[in-house]
Formats: sequence, C-alpha cells, structure tokens
Amino acid sequence: MLLDLVDVFASGPLSGNPLAVVRGGEGLDTPAMLALTRWLGFSETTFLLPPSDPGADYRVRIFYPAGELPFAGHPTLGTAKAWLMAGGVPRTPGRLVQECGVGLVEVRMEDETLAFRAPPLLRGGPLDAAERAEAIRVAGVSEDAVVDAIHACNGPGWRLLRLRSAADVLSARPVAEAPVPTDVGLIGPCDGGDPAHFELRAFFADPQGKIVEDPVTGSLNAAAAQYLFAAGLAQDEYVAAQGRCTGADGRVVLTRDADGAVWVAGAVEMVSQGGALR
Repeated sequence: MLLDLVDVFASGPLSGNPLAVVRGGEGLDTPAMLALTRWLGFSETTFLLPPSDPGADYRVRIFYPAGELPFAGHPTLGTAKAWLMAGGVPRTPGRLVQECGVGLVEVRMEDETLAFRAPPLLRGGPLDAAERAEAIRVAGVSEDAVVDAIHACNGPGWRLLRLRSAADVLSARPVAEAPVPTDVGLIGPCDGGDPAHFELRAFFADPQGKIVEDPVTGSLNAAAAQYLFAAGLAQDEYVAAQGRCTGADGRVVLTRDADGAVWVAGAVEMVSQGGALR
C-alpha cells in the first residue's frame, strides 16, 4: 500500500485542509480502514479503489474518525489529484468521474485547480426550533447574530447557520463536547475590504464527542453555495474563506453554471507521494 498526502483548497504552502490518500488498499476491510483513519488523525482519509461502475474512472471510500461518509468535498478533490499524479488517465479529457457513496460525482480540471460538481442535497429546508437552538448552542453564537438556520445535508448532515457578518463567524466559541454525530456550519458575508466574499467555519464531533473545527470543508461549501445561489444571496461566482481560526487559510471558489449546476473549486497540491504502508 502507498500513502499520498495532499493539501486541498490551499491559498499558499500548507494552508489548506490535509488529506491522506491510501492506494492499493483493496485487501483492507472496513474496520481496518477506520482504524488507519483514526491513527493518521486527519479530518478525513480516503481509500482509492478500482471502480465498480462502468461510468467511473475510479472508486473512493471516504472515512473520518467516527466512521464512513458517502460524500465529502475536500477528499473528492484530493483523491482526484492523487489518482492523476499516480498516472490515472480520465476517459474524457479534462473530466474525471468519481464513484463514491452518493453515486457518481463529476470532477473537472481547470488550469491549476480542480472542481467538483455539487451533488444534490439529501436534505434541505429550515431547522425546527429545537434543531436551531442546538446548533446555536454547539457553535457558541448569539441568537441575535443568526439570520437563517437550515439543513445542508449532502452526505455529512450539516446544519448551517447564516450569520450577520464574517466577524460574527470568526467570534464564535463552540462548546467542547456534543453528541455524535454533530455537524454544524457557520457562514457570514465579509466586508468590502476582504478578497473573500463569505467566511465559513465547520464544527463536528469526533468519536469521543469532542468538538473539532475542520480547516476547509468542501461538502459544507457545496451545500452553502446551493443555498446562497437559490436564495439570491450570491450571483454566479464567489470566493469563500475558511480555516483562519485553525491556522489554515483556505480559499474555495464557488460558481453556478447556466444550467444551475454548482461547482466547488480550489487549488490542490501534492505534499508527499507514494510513502509505503505495511
């Protein structure tokens, strides 16, 4: 087995969300994949496998420390990069098709970046009163700062709070512990002097119920973009910043096609390739 380390949604060296990609792990069962994911300690680890769907270029299983995910954004782009760097040749030039738990996900190459087509939401709509109150409690924000509260589930079960401003997002102080699973995201508009248009933060509970902040989150950005575009709060393209409270400095470019498809793009850099795993 071989291990690749990839930096996803980076704005500079080692500024994005790290991903471990395991190649040659066909003989590993689910408990072994989960155990390796927990030992590595990243927010996600992926296992690159031969496709079972004839329409796919490759298959990926995506794990985080509490289990397996049907879809996640930064693992999608990081795995695509690892597959290409390992010699993968897409059937359609400039376009990859990934097979994962939600089905087939399209990834396209755009100059120095990669972009995935946001999968359909599995659940949307407003949070009920109890869900809203719990999301506010977990995120550590004031009720006055919350403009909207919605489901934004596209694999991970994100509950998204739209806040008045990026300053409100950055000042959030999440609780230390929460039930497993917990996935809460925050988004707020940046002021005119910031090169980004929106600021995001993402919190999830690890297997012990400890709240962890994810550096840069493709799935949350995808779901947030679908919401913002549909609500008329963003027009065709915007840049999201995430990770500033974790020591990262990620940038995500969100665009909407003429047919309404949402694309999530960012820089993806190989940090290490082909380390041997026993």
